[in-house]
Amino acid sequence: MDFDQLHTFLEIVRLNSFSKAAKTCFRTQPAISAQIRQMEQELGTQLFDRFGSRITLTVAGRTFARYARTILDLRRQGFDAVRELERVPKGEMSIAANEATCVHVLPAVFAGYKRLFPKVQIQVVRSYGSRTVESVLDNSVDFGITQLPLRQKKLEVVQVYSDEIRLIVSPKHPFAHRRAVRAEEIVKEDLLLPKAGQTRKRIDEFLDDYEDKLKVSMALESSVMQKRFTEAGLGVTFMAVTNARDELKSGRLKAIRLKPLPMIRTIGLIYRKDKALSRAALGFIQLVSEFAAQTGLGLPSTGNSR
Repeated sequence: MDFDQLHTFLEIVRLNSFSKAAKTCFRTQPAISAQIRQMEQELGTQLFDRFGSRITLTVAGRTFARYARTILDLRRQGFDAVRELERVPKGEMSIAANEATCVHVLPAVFAGYKRLFPKVQIQVVRSYGSRTVESVLDNSVDFGITQLPLRQKKLEVVQVYSDEIRLIVSPKHPFAHRRAVRAEEIVKEDLLLPKAGQTRKRIDEFLDDYEDKLKVSMALESSVMQKRFTEAGLGVTFMAVTNARDELKSGRLKAIRLKPLPMIRTIGLIYRKDKALSRAALGFIQLVSEFAAQTGLGLPSTGNSR
């Protein structure tokens, strides 16, 4: 039994006539009679009593008519709700990302999005590196924001932003006035490292030749703790300069380039290629793309680029 059969049945009930219902349904009378016979066979009961050209609903027919109206009303409400979502998007959009990226890079994107889609609730799930990718792949979130490059054929990638990972030190530290510093010098210091994530992997690779000399004083969950403990002189850390912009500008921290080559990070928005995207989701992708175009994926000024 399908929606078309229900519509035909209710048209017959409304008009109290097979022939009139055939005209409104743009079918022949034998065609709609066949539909009703099929419904009666499926239900195992008769829906109409026929007295020559006159028809009346049976008790079963009256009962079924109430449910048929409800089913078609729910179908209409469902279509209306979806169309309304496209006109004024509502609901929830989930994004897996690390806290620092959301706080320091994307607030303007989120603000712009809320102006355009005020009824869509943004849910940010705190996540790092491979966990972000896995969350997008298993469809537990709509989008992820993670470091690139990313080799995953099932995902679409929009480059968002680039900046530089540097050694972050207290202004009182001997490195504070250096232009650049090498791995063999850094390993002599107490290190305050991120506990997990792509930045931690890149730091480990940078220091790999001196693994046996490392002095990891703390492995920290957040960039805020890294900055505060570095300010307090408990050690040195590594961080994208964007994530320490305020502290660098005020002079509370100093950022030192890494030698022999700078460590550049590029972050991107990722989502499944096969995901059906709502107007709200497409709007978010567009805003992120516009943000990337405005920044030119360039390195931001930190006020400490000696």
